[in-house]
Amino acid sequence: MEIDLKGKVLLITGGTRGIGYAIAKKFAQAGADVAFTYVTPGGRAETVEQELAQYGVRVKSYRSDAANYNDTLELVNCIKQDFGRIDILVNNAGITQDTLMLRMKEDAWDNVLNTNLKSAFNFINACSPVMLSQRSGCIISVSSVVGLHGNAGQANYAASKAGLIGLSKSVALELGSRGIRSNVIAPGFISTEMTQKLPETVLAEWNKKIPLRRAGSTDEVASVALFLASDLASYITGQVITIDGGMSM
Repeated sequence: MEIDLKGKVLLITGGTRGIGYAIAKKFAQAGADVAFTYVTPGGRAETVEQELAQYGVRVKSYRSDAANYNDTLELVNCIKQDFGRIDILVNNAGITQDTLMLRMKEDAWDNVLNTNLKSAFNFINACSPVMLSQRSGCIISVSSVVGLHGNAGQANYAASKAGLIGLSKSVALELGSRGIRSNVIAPGFISTEMTQKLPETVLAEWNKKIPLRRAGSTDEVASVALFLASDLASYITGQVITIDGGMSM
């Protein structure tokens, strides 16, 4: 069954690369208009706009520091004015600053928690009134299997991704009666620009840990997000869906 999101508006944070770009593209292919944020200035955002617009949808990029509360309120208001509504929010913005806990500095903790977790709070807080007025909405937060199980050298990242799960479940309880669903996707080892730079020996070791014996693709993650945003998932909320080839069984 083909998913049709025509007439829907997607807002996704961090939509120029990796999983964020794959989600924005998948939703545009399904007919959704797309508003996406980016941080680093340059030509990539404009390129993504042009690529997604080829699917006959409206696309606009917004430079944003997702961790800044007041900037986020202004940005969401601007997107509401530009697009008229916001139907789907995907909290995807994220960074890593990995090191062992004994070596971790305060700024490495604060930077990761602010970008990965506080930004999700900011956007959910800003988008909720829009969705409440519509009496409908879908919120999807991109966590990680690391948020479920932890990982040595990633205490800050794991804490931020675990926090996303608690935040999303709480939002599902608070807003479900108003027609707003909130779910989490938790990718495992996904092939991205970053992971493709790892040595072959490291990639081989990762693959040994995965029952399907391969990394996942960003398109596979985007397909799950598309399902959760569609009417096919109309009775699904407060859930965490792992996309990891069975690694966390």
